[in-house]
Amino acid sequence: MAKGTILSIDAMGGDAAPGVVVDGLAVLLADRADISVLLHGNEPVLAPLVAAQKALAGRCQIIHSDTVITSDMKPSQALRRGKGSSMWNAIEAVKNGEAGAAVSAGNTGALMAISMLILRKMEGVHRPAMTALWPTLRGRTVVLDVGANLEADAAQLVSFAIMGEAYARAALGIAKPSIGILNIGSEEMKGHDEVREAHEWLRAAKLDIDYRGFVEGDDISKGAVDVVVTDGFTGNVALKAGEGVARMLGSRMREAFTASLMTKIGAALAMAGLKTLRSQMDPSNVNGGVLLGLGGVSVKSHGGTDARGFAKACELAADLASSHYRDEILANLSRIREGGLAAE
Repeated sequence: MAKGTILSIDAMGGDAAPGVVVDGLAVLLADRADISVLLHGNEPVLAPLVAAQKALAGRCQIIHSDTVITSDMKPSQALRRGKGSSMWNAIEAVKNGEAGAAVSAGNTGALMAISMLILRKMEGVHRPAMTALWPTLRGRTVVLDVGANLEADAAQLVSFAIMGEAYARAALGIAKPSIGILNIGSEEMKGHDEVREAHEWLRAAKLDIDYRGFVEGDDISKGAVDVVVTDGFTGNVALKAGEGVARMLGSRMREAFTASLMTKIGAALAMAGLKTLRSQMDPSNVNGGVLLGLGGVSVKSHGGTDARGFAKACELAADLASSHYRDEILANLSRIREGGLAAE
């Protein structure tokens, strides 16, 4: 295979796998000459799909897996029965140094459980966090946690801030990302004890980070900060609410611009702007959630993504694999421990 970044791909995970996965890899490799892939899954099924894509020639090695982690499998079941599956083998290739990152569009809970078991946690990380890239008026904002931990104490929120800051630099190319903690108000007396304590720790910590204090829910879409820190319950609710609003707006806009001949003419005149708006709101352009805090890179693609969306998740994985974000996380977590500001 071609030299460069090697990605380990679960070909069988996702609503339309393996077809969408292979098509997505073709989109990716057509644009990125520096990437090659290990494709884990049912070889008799995958071989003709891969052979039909010229972009994969010489850059895609199929590694046969007999079993698949199903979408309805509980994390505990995946840990007991998942060894040898396409998802398990994709992650294990990262642990063994055969690939720089793993990508799967399969069962989210199973992916988190298997990733934590195989890749382990980084030193100083009590609980890993799942990220999301949120479209905003200024571009993209990193939000974490969005589902890995229903609750988070102050020490965990501090570690989320450190991980999110390094991730934003690697994924978004921001030299010094700004950070805020999600709260019900910007005043220091508001919020529960864990949020206020994490706020004080980050203000007192001698870290080279741009911490801005509390942000509110509407600040996420404004792009008020580059990294928004919260617990997994709140983050997941906010994420799903945001996705629902985006779908509703898209539906209402289609209705409005097709209601009459005049609105259709108006839509035609505004087509360039509407295409830009659609691109900005398209989930495929921000696909890929990363489980931060592990000893390797594991990226979760939306299960219902299209080929372009899967390619975006893989591109994110490749960029993270070639970055130094995990070294930056370890350095800042070490400073926190040395300062006695957070317990592991």
